[in-house]
Amino acid sequence: MNILVTGSRGQLGSELRQLSDSSDRQRFFFYDLPDLDITSADRVAALCREHDIEVIINCAAYTAVDKAESDVDAAFRVNRDGAAVLAACARERNALLVHISTDYVFDGRSSTPYRETDPATPLGVYGVSKWEGEEQIRRIAPSHWIIRTSWLYSIYGSNFVKTMLRLGAERSELSVVADQIGTPTWAADLASAIVSMVERYDKGALYSATYHYSNEGVCSWYDFAQAVMELAELPCKVVAVESSQYPQIAPRPNYSVLGKSAIKKEWGLEIPHWRRSLVAMLDKLQEGVNE
Repeated sequence: MNILVTGSRGQLGSELRQLSDSSDRQRFFFYDLPDLDITSADRVAALCREHDIEVIINCAAYTAVDKAESDVDAAFRVNRDGAAVLAACARERNALLVHISTDYVFDGRSSTPYRETDPATPLGVYGVSKWEGEEQIRRIAPSHWIIRTSWLYSIYGSNFVKTMLRLGAERSELSVVADQIGTPTWAADLASAIVSMVERYDKGALYSATYHYSNEGVCSWYDFAQAVMELAELPCKVVAVESSQYPQIAPRPNYSVLGKSAIKKEWGLEIPHWRRSLVAMLDKLQEGVNE
């Protein structure tokens, strides 16, 4: 099976690349800027023809949440229009499109884990652009999986865990918000789940599904930071603060725990607890397996 991975230098794309090294049943083709702009229909179509692509995994996204509030056109160009281009290519080739979305499609006013069928009520430009990208895929691509995730981190790129490690080594005290609740997701776990699903993908069937995937468990950003310091044995004190004490340009959902019953039931996935995955990620960092 020939698989195109867009946004291949990001956290999830990098983890998929690592998994591809041990795959003998699939051929992966990894592309990112400047070699591939997902908003270029001609370039996307040409690559898919060249490699006879049967599955597209879209990891490309505009993810600068605060910057998106002023960079509106760019956010929608990538997150909505780029998704539509990939969906059209998937339709033309009878290919499966696997699209990564976000917990930011919800406003965070729930007190129970969000289900895939819950109404989308995004708060800011980033969330709206990702939601509209989902809608383009549902409208255009006959066969697709939309996978929403949250609080993604990895040994690759920039993320919350690596920022906490750096600041924890530099400072004696750090303030982190404690009233935003969700679940971290180790990108390596999500990549493994996607590959497992694709391996069982029936090319003769049509799929039209939205799933949620994050690690198991629930925590605040404060809890997450505290766990990083503890497991990395850093002496930095983590102080819990309210979001109002840490103003940001774009609004964040106060509660964005994702219910994962659908993906577990339909695909038989066993999802690790977030703390267990954090330990595994930190072990890999200590081994020097990072970029």
